Amino acid sequence: MKVVTITGYKPFELNIFKASDPRIKIIKETLKRRLIPLIEDGLQWVLVSGQMGVELWTCQVIMDLQDTYDIKLGVIPPFENQESRWPEPYQLEYEEVCIHADFFQPLYQSEYKGPFQFKARDKWLIAKSDGCLVLTDEEYPGSTAYFLEEAKQAEKFYMISHITPFDLDETVQDLQAENINIWDND
Repeated sequence: MKVVTITGYKPFELNIFKASDPRIKIIKETLKRRLIPLIEDGLQWVLVSGQMGVELWTCQVIMDLQDTYDIKLGVIPPFENQESRWPEPYQLEYEEVCIHADFFQPLYQSEYKGPFQFKARDKWLIAKSDGCLVLTDEEYPGSTAYFLEEAKQAEKFYMISHITPFDLDETVQDLQAENINIWDND
């Protein structure tokens, strides 16, 4: 796999309301642990639409991994100024991610016009990638349901990988075994 799309829950879908929430560290560590083997196996690009939550956290993980690995980040939002109604901390994170992305281009060169832009975004990301990695719980898919439905209907072989609550629990157990304190708010 040379190109992968990563998506998942928005923060409020995870009941995360502060940037200091320790669960973000767990999610980022899990993403890192899933990405490194893919990169070492030839992954060249990670694509996201830049949504707040899992996608922004993915971007931060990629930016950290770029110190060690040759991996590129593409941010393709569905329309211009998607962040305009987000809480300010997420707007600032998004701005930083967009500046550091190896490729940034809104799919529609206009403001929000309708839900068709999200559907077009999902189709575009699927068409341009070899597979996806989605942080989701199949019982409660939330906003990931729309992307997953498109991915399942891909007109090509499209690998769908999941990060589940079990994977997050496994990361917690691994970090605890390594005596790494994940519950502090540094």
